[in-house]
Amino acid sequence: MRILKTMPLLAVLTSLLVLTGCAGTRPVPYSGLASSSQLRLNPDDKSDRVPYQYAANVNWREYVNVVLDPVEIYSEPDNQFEAVSPQEKEMLAQYMEEQFRKALASRWTLVSAPAAKTIRVRATLTGAKSNTRMISTFLRFDLGGGPYNAVQAVRDEEGLLTGSVSYAVEIYDASTNRLLNAYVAKQFPNAWNIKATLGRMDASKVGIEKAATDLVARLN
Repeated sequence: MRILKTMPLLAVLTSLLVLTGCAGTRPVPYSGLASSSQLRLNPDDKSDRVPYQYAANVNWREYVNVVLDPVEIYSEPDNQFEAVSPQEKEMLAQYMEEQFRKALASRWTLVSAPAAKTIRVRATLTGAKSNTRMISTFLRFDLGGGPYNAVQAVRDEEGLLTGSVSYAVEIYDASTNRLLNAYVAKQFPNAWNIKATLGRMDASKVGIEKAATDLVARLN
């Protein structure tokens, strides 16, 4: 009898898993970006995390300073915010600026004005998705969600009903305003990161931390 009662729940979860697997969004070459016309499909991206990019031939070792512009919140119609409040957008933008500043300071000297041997980094928060609170945590242990999330964790792909953050980064030579590098990306926590499922925007914040680490790695 217990098995029979469980069957409908499993059927619902299975349908949910299928729908969620097909519903993941990927960043687009946002029309409101200054670099939008220069972004091209990234043939090396296998995970849909960085589907578009632009890269000039640059020796990053020539640069010793960095200017970080205030993080902007993207408001054009092709933004990818999913039920995120204005207050949450502001919080995420501020957190992104803090994390990017901290990461960039580990590699370059932060300055406030353009100068020789200086890059300027412009980051734009283009989208975010919140956790489905309680349910996203429950599905880490449930018979239907647990195995799915375990597989996603191994694949380094999104967990079930877990939040994410989408953003754009544009990097310029600060003295000439020449575009050196640009990309749009999406980050999210490992599917088995239970702590990141607890708060409504916790997964997006983890995504921002990963975005900051990824930025510095790209420029080394």
